[in-house]
Amino acid sequence: MIEQPMVRFENVSKRYGSLTVLDGLDLEIKRGEKVSIIGPSGSGKTTVLRMLMTLETINDGVIWVEGEPLTHMQRNGKLVPADINHIRKIRAKIGMVFQSFNLFPHMTAMANCIEAPITVLGMKRADAEARAADLLEMVGLGQKKGHYPSQLSGGQQQRVAIARALAMRPKIMLFDEVTSALDPELVGEVLEVIRKLGREHDLTMFMVTHQMGFAKEFSDRVCFFHAGKICEQGPPKELFGAPKNERTQQFLRAVLEAG
Repeated sequence: MIEQPMVRFENVSKRYGSLTVLDGLDLEIKRGEKVSIIGPSGSGKTTVLRMLMTLETINDGVIWVEGEPLTHMQRNGKLVPADINHIRKIRAKIGMVFQSFNLFPHMTAMANCIEAPITVLGMKRADAEARAADLLEMVGLGQKKGHYPSQLSGGQQQRVAIARALAMRPKIMLFDEVTSALDPELVGEVLEVIRKLGREHDLTMFMVTHQMGFAKEFSDRVCFFHAGKICEQGPPKELFGAPKNERTQQFLRAVLEAG
């Protein structure tokens, strides 16, 4: 029996007026696969993640998560737009870490990590705190659980954001350029946490990144996006070592020249 893909985009399009941001996207991600999206600004990369989190609506097509439609539901043998309960049920399988941390500034690191498990999952406070303490320890911030975001460096805030997303026990983790707002010397500590997640947890990981070295080392597959489409995809060794598409070659050449 063929295992269902963890995520499947089926002919998904996104438009803003006359501007097409994603154009008939077909993409499957296997359970436990680590997939990176690279490409120039405006190519639709972040939109893919935001649609999975239902932060953006789709104009055409269907997104499937573990074989179930995300923004649609089955009714009388047909797919109809999903109601909010269905969307919440499916979206609970997905966690996302944003470029700009998005922590609650008035809450400590611990409070940031327990808020959703208590209010959304209905966890008891003691259980949520125990889980949050373990996760903060895992991202190297066990001593910082009483600190507020303003008392933490950018790298530390991003690691709290990762712990917060993991506190909801997602099966799929999305990372949207999570190092681009960080000072260069803080990038490594966040990437090391993501490496650790990949090694130690059974997660499907889908990330938009401009860290080419990390994408090459960490990913099972890399997708190069241009003008709302996947121009080329494949194992990192192939895509970075011998890209076939001319636009991929141009992009990688420009990135390498920029250092």
